[in-house]
Amino acid sequence: MSQLRINSLLKFGLASTAIGLVSGCQTLGVEKTQSESVSTEVSKIQVAQELSKFDLQMQALETSLAKRMEKGVPVPVPVDAGGGVVHEQHKANGKTIYEAGMLYQANGDAKYRDFARDILLDYAELYPTLGLHPEHKKSTAGRLFWQGLNEAVWLVYVIQGYETFHDELSEEDRSKIEEGVLNPMADFLSEGSPQTFDRIHNHGTWAAAAVGMTGYVLDQQERVEKSLYGLKQDGEAGFLKQLDLLFSPDGYYAEGPYYQRYALMPFVLFSQAIEKNEPERKIFEYRDEIVLKAITSTVQQSYAGRFFPINDAIREKGLNTVELKYGLAIAYDLTKDPTLLGAVQLQKDVVPTPEGRALLDDIEAGKAKPFKFQSQMFRDGASGEEGALLVLRSGERIDDAAAVMKATTQGLGHGHFDKLGMLYYDNGYEVVADYGAVRFHNIVSKFGGRYLPENNSWAKASIAHNTLVVDEENHYGGDWRHSQKFSPEVLFFGKINGAQVTAAEVDTAYEGVNLQRVFVMVPRGEGEQPYFIDIMRGMSEEGHQYDLPVHYKGDLIETSFAVSFETESISALGGANGYQHLWQSGASEELSGMQDVSLRLGDSFQTLTFASDAPFQAVFTELGANDPDNNLRPDQGMVLRTASDSVSFVSVYERNGYYDFDDEVAEFEGSSIESIEISNIDDAAVFKISTESCETITVLIADDTSAEANHKITLSDQEIEWNGAVHVLR
Repeated sequence: MSQLRINSLLKFGLASTAIGLVSGCQTLGVEKTQSESVSTEVSKIQVAQELSKFDLQMQALETSLAKRMEKGVPVPVPVDAGGGVVHEQHKANGKTIYEAGMLYQANGDAKYRDFARDILLDYAELYPTLGLHPEHKKSTAGRLFWQGLNEAVWLVYVIQGYETFHDELSEEDRSKIEEGVLNPMADFLSEGSPQTFDRIHNHGTWAAAAVGMTGYVLDQQERVEKSLYGLKQDGEAGFLKQLDLLFSPDGYYAEGPYYQRYALMPFVLFSQAIEKNEPERKIFEYRDEIVLKAITSTVQQSYAGRFFPINDAIREKGLNTVELKYGLAIAYDLTKDPTLLGAVQLQKDVVPTPEGRALLDDIEAGKAKPFKFQSQMFRDGASGEEGALLVLRSGERIDDAAAVMKATTQGLGHGHFDKLGMLYYDNGYEVVADYGAVRFHNIVSKFGGRYLPENNSWAKASIAHNTLVVDEENHYGGDWRHSQKFSPEVLFFGKINGAQVTAAEVDTAYEGVNLQRVFVMVPRGEGEQPYFIDIMRGMSEEGHQYDLPVHYKGDLIETSFAVSFETESISALGGANGYQHLWQSGASEELSGMQDVSLRLGDSFQTLTFASDAPFQAVFTELGANDPDNNLRPDQGMVLRTASDSVSFVSVYERNGYYDFDDEVAEFEGSSIESIEISNIDDAAVFKISTESCETITVLIADDTSAEANHKITLSDQEIEWNGAVHVLR
């Protein structure tokens, strides 16, 4: 039976029933921490999206902590990987120490100080007895946790709690805690794990922050210097180098929004510690205020409260994440920008810090202004020259239509093979979605909560994304290290004749094939949502099979063409590169001309009207083939397929009609697009879209896409001139 410690049972009048021992099996009562219990209690006193006062939130935290004090806090010997009960207990304990420190700082009640001290004394006895974790990851091993990343996160929480009371401890207790757990853990995360500590990666950021913050609290300047400049202190590694290389000049993080919010916490907390201890470093001014840019860009990379789920992403993560709560609190403390208060109002609660209190006080005082979501080009790469995440929005509200093009680098090992991939949102819903990661985070029964095999075989595959796939192969042959060397070229981002436009191309994803994509968002009449036009092109001198998947959400309502759906048996669409996971649920005959598909999403309808310059087939799919452990969601999709040397697909998205669930009334008229014409005139491709309201939208894409090129064509007896790759006429 594993060894188990419960801190100070006698002092708090606790009985041994804090744990249960049955037939030699150990049961740990893992207490819910602030992110669960407290937010649940706080939610009871919230109205709509209005936040409670800070003192009410702290009262909820006191109630939650009182239960833990009454029950006792187990400090067990490590036995399991992520998601296991012991793993979760240690995570909870780190947050308990932090929360007790925050309460002590807020009200000065010594019981919170003593509670946190006693937990730390238990860890001071346990930690020196530990070797590497029995389930440790070979490349990033931990001692208290299965990987060093979790150890660094734990120390970031704990050192903040310890800072609030360590000066008031007896010399004996302080020595036991610092020499038993804090110093050994900081040593292990730095000198003991150089492959992680000096790595330019979110694991390295957490380690640098944990060790550096410990250095400040324990007055160990050498630890701070190593955290800032790397173990050799030569500036080739460490926190500042991470700020240099992991963020673009626009605050875009190399691994995408999901990992940006995760890495945000050590960046902002360590920066705050640097600012408080060594303000002369002016850390928040570093690289043109890159930390503050990273905070606001994290908010901007979301829709309806959820982050854009590109690359390895848990789709449910969004603005309410604790990392962003710290970021917004610290950013507002520095800038007093009232729109940041508007972003805070989109969250459920705030962090239990003085900065958190200031947020709620100023919201109560009526200082908040709405956070404005904007169309934005988030350049990628340290110098901003490695593509970009391109975002078009129809308005400033959280649920206005938004289109996202992934024209970035690969995203390191967490990246997916989806050059020029797209997402489309409208009316608070995903219309065309990205799968995210195949992972049940911290659910032990699903491979210990780790990434599942289907993450590689499906989620990263090109066919899993809304981008052009050539000959059923992944972009770059599925080699992320090779892919990381390349990025698309952004051809345009801005407005043309009142329409929002962005364009990008890449010619390295497939040998001999140039991929090109253009987004155009065109305003419509008052009260109507915009037309969103998506043009996807593949150009080659040789024949290929081109597949354009559309992974749509909602209910398929109708199609303008006949589809033969399978009713007795289905088979996989292919044998490899993600195709093996798609059931072919139906298919059309060969199609030509303009076609459309309509979906119902919530209380509205979406119609996708599309055409191609080559005959094509529409293949309908459902995810789940060759999935023996039932790890995949049964998502739906449509694949537009053609065989040609080159192809252009034009798609127009529009919201139309409504559905009233209460009165069971539907109003739906289908597509408002009259025609889509595709032609070539002189040195340009011409895409002409005509609507029922007699509006004509013409998109011109030049053969020469260089920014300085001048173009002139005659269209309908009118001479048209423009510079650069793309032009729009209305």
